[in-house]
Amino acid sequence: MNFDYILLIIVFSYLRKTLQSKILLPQIDKYLFMGFWLSIMLLIAELFLHTKEGITAWIAHGMLFIILYFCLTQKEFKTVKSFIYSIVPFVIVNFIEDFAELINSSFHDEWNNYFDTAIVFSIIWFFAMFFITRKQRKDMEAEQLKAVEREKEFQQSEILKAKLEIQVAERTAEILGQKEELQKALDKLKITQAQLIQSEKMASLGELTAGIAHEIQNPLNFVNNFSEVSSELLVEMNEEIVKGDFEEVKIIASDIKKNLEKINFHGKRADSIVKGMLQHSRTGSTIKEATDINKLADEYLRLAYHGLRAKDKSFNADLITDFDSSLPKINVFAQEIGRVLLNLFTNAFYATHQRQKKSGEAYKPTVSVTTALKDNAVEITVKDNGVGIPTAIKDKIMQPFFTTKPTGEGTGLGLSLSYDIVVKGHSGSISIDSRENDYTVFTILLPME
Repeated sequence: MNFDYILLIIVFSYLRKTLQSKILLPQIDKYLFMGFWLSIMLLIAELFLHTKEGITAWIAHGMLFIILYFCLTQKEFKTVKSFIYSIVPFVIVNFIEDFAELINSSFHDEWNNYFDTAIVFSIIWFFAMFFITRKQRKDMEAEQLKAVEREKEFQQSEILKAKLEIQVAERTAEILGQKEELQKALDKLKITQAQLIQSEKMASLGELTAGIAHEIQNPLNFVNNFSEVSSELLVEMNEEIVKGDFEEVKIIASDIKKNLEKINFHGKRADSIVKGMLQHSRTGSTIKEATDINKLADEYLRLAYHGLRAKDKSFNADLITDFDSSLPKINVFAQEIGRVLLNLFTNAFYATHQRQKKSGEAYKPTVSVTTALKDNAVEITVKDNGVGIPTAIKDKIMQPFFTTKPTGEGTGLGLSLSYDIVVKGHSGSISIDSRENDYTVFTILLPME
């Protein structure tokens, strides 16, 4: 029995099965199919028809060599080359044996055992290579599957990346749009804030002007009164001159001189008040100047008081001052500190006025201001016995736009600006102590430079 046909059947079966997943030309698949059945027919013919073994053997050799040639030279069979290499020893040994028998039968008989041994080894080689190749092929297929999976994952990641890039671009555009809207809102807020600050300044200027108008009326009244009295004295003096009573003339002249001194004093007082008003309405100075805090506090206390009385003539309060006479002048922005004091005094009088409305005549509004030298700093204390500040809002009282006054009566910037002036502008401090419906105390510390 010739094993070449069995090998051919195995080879054709393996090639067709292995190459099924590959893209083959229909003509090549057709030849493999024909070769498979031809091998079976020749095997049957040899078994049952008793054809001459030499003819069938050389047909088998020819078919095997053709298969080897095509598998080793055509790129379509690249994946089965390792299998082909496993059958090459068997084909060569079998061919040499048949060729030796054909040309010299005695030589073949003499070396037959060697040929059988070589065929056994070639068969062992075939099975060993077959299983090794099969394992390698499976490993390769597994690796290819992994590569395909990796490729799929890579493609999915690329798709996801593209989607994310689109989302990022959309989100970036959305954020940029929001940024522009927020910038516009911020610009509007800054404009509004500037307007409110200016409104607060104008409000304090209004309070100051009302106080100044009332305060300046007093020296003007004195000037007018002493001028009238002096005019009357001059008439009397002329009469005494005519009478020749020069002693009386001297007395009248002395009185006129005193009146002129009082007119000069009150005129300078009015001039000082006007200058203070002009200074307050001017843009803040960028240079600190030596300032008498006692004089500044006293002046703004009276201005704030008369400012409220200009609105309500029935309001009266006790003004208590306790100024440290040894207090030295300190370098401050006088206009800014004046604005702080005016704001604190105005709030104090407002608080006492509100409590007076609730308590009636039994309540006596009192506002006091104290100055002292403490730890190389000037301490200014403003106290009132007004409505006080509730504990719940005490921490918020310095925040911008926070106010306890009704709508339209305050911007909520007074204490906030005062805090900025004292803390940021003068490196000082401002603290609050209050009890609702009892008292409020503001304490300012201004360091001496």
